[in-house]
Amino acid sequence: MVYQATSTAPLAGRTSEAAHITVRGLSKKFASAVVYEKFNLDIPRNRFVTVFGPNGCGKSTLINMISGLIPIDAGEILFDGKTLGQTKIGYVFQNYRDALFPWISAFSNIEYPLKLEGVPTGERRRRVERLIAHLDVTIDLNRYPYELSGGQQQLISIMRALIVQPEVLFLDEPFSALDYEMTLFMREQIQRVFNDTRTTMVLVSHDLEEAVYLA
Repeated sequence: MVYQATSTAPLAGRTSEAAHITVRGLSKKFASAVVYEKFNLDIPRNRFVTVFGPNGCGKSTLINMISGLIPIDAGEILFDGKTLGQTKIGYVFQNYRDALFPWISAFSNIEYPLKLEGVPTGERRRRVERLIAHLDVTIDLNRYPYELSGGQQQLISIMRALIVQPEVLFLDEPFSALDYEMTLFMREQIQRVFNDTRTTMVLVSHDLEEAVYLA
């Protein structure tokens, strides 16, 4: 089931809003198990969309195909008519411990995508500092990821995804490993970023309350 901000109606087949992400004829199977077959989906621009369902139903597989992390067997995926290679995306993984580089500081983790883009050192630092101020982050970012709590590490992952100012942000159950208090805090942070930037966001969740609350 897919939900979007301002509505709890399923999105599949809806054409009332301009689509930012267009999925047509998507097919995927693992061995003999067919996960998707000729699947179509339109995700509107500047919306917070949640993909909800029980564990193992193919939620993460869907956003992993859309974001190019795993190949599709057939079909077409376009971002405002462009290919994935022409689109700037961000991705926040469920397992933040494996997603962060443990041998560099939290600050360096956040700025790493900018380094890959060839952004000069001074500009990288300025952009990270602006993001820190915007989110009102009080963590000591000179520390290494393993010196931080789980919630703090996931916040670093989210900041790293946001630093490139993505057109689309994918979040794969980013709060599932956090305690309840930190989950509430991170939900508020994500909603704050969405309200400020109107970045198209796609969140995977097996928690119905979370899916409805965020979208």
